[in-house]
Amino acid sequence: MAGKTVKGPASHFPSIEKKYGRPIAEWRELIRSSPLTGHRELGGRLKSEHGLGHGHANALVAAEPAERR
Repeated sequence: MAGKTVKGPASHFPSIEKKYGRPIAEWRELIRSSPLTGHRELGGRLKSEHGLGHGHANALVAAEPAERR
């Protein structure tokens, strides 16, 4: 099966890594270790403290299931 197209939040991961210089695993750990649990709050933190754009912050938070936060 030749190259599958990645869809959903993960489709943003290559550009997130390139633009912000951190691997996705680090972003996901940051989300999991945060005392915040709400999607909006977590996205806001990524934007205000780490300079992520709205779409990139949203993709990272959406990719991390709520039960793992």
